[in-house]
Amino acid sequence: MPLKAVLFDMDGVIVDTEPLHRKAYFKMFDDLGIVVPEDLYTTFTGAATKKVCSILIEKYNLTNTVEELAAIKRKYFKYFFYHDEDFALLPGVENLIKNYFESGIKLVLASSASMVTINMVFEKFGLAKYFMGKISGDDLKESKPNPEIFLLAAEIAQEPKENCVVVEDSTNGILAAYAAGIFCVAYKSEHSVHQHYEKANLLISDFQDIETEKISRYF
Repeated sequence: MPLKAVLFDMDGVIVDTEPLHRKAYFKMFDDLGIVVPEDLYTTFTGAATKKVCSILIEKYNLTNTVEELAAIKRKYFKYFFYHDEDFALLPGVENLIKNYFESGIKLVLASSASMVTINMVFEKFGLAKYFMGKISGDDLKESKPNPEIFLLAAEIAQEPKENCVVVEDSTNGILAAYAAGIFCVAYKSEHSVHQHYEKANLLISDFQDIETEKISRYF
């Protein structure tokens, strides 16, 4: 079965927004006059903003509402998104996306990020023209490691899952691809920590290793 579609995760594969989230949260902590120790902050990684804000309100007896805190954090995140000079596409991913696109392979984004953040990334880096569809986990009943997001992405591509590849970097994303029965490439970057790759079909640390000619050998 030839390769027909690639289903991309976003955070940790196309961009790394975690440093921006960190800066935004710590600016918010300063505004609130609270000190959040590193061991507590690490438990927030990957959690939804409103959930983090709810934890902060309870732990620090804050009088703010969840919505108020979330608005402060998102204001700072948006600022850093557009003004942080270090924020860029991950090395090699733009060439990979262009390589697939020029080879006639369909591309679908399947990310746990909000659609607002997805659209910001696509606009900032001019990615929309390469992708035929995008899915936000916020719009689904179940999140990764549930396979729903990748099964839906294959439907959007209008290709059997046997003709698809998932590119992921996180344990939950890899497990979701495995549960969906879709060939999974795990991308391990310098930013990857505490992730498990056992269920991936292929582990890489350089996107050149999965350009069309090379990844097609598996199909």
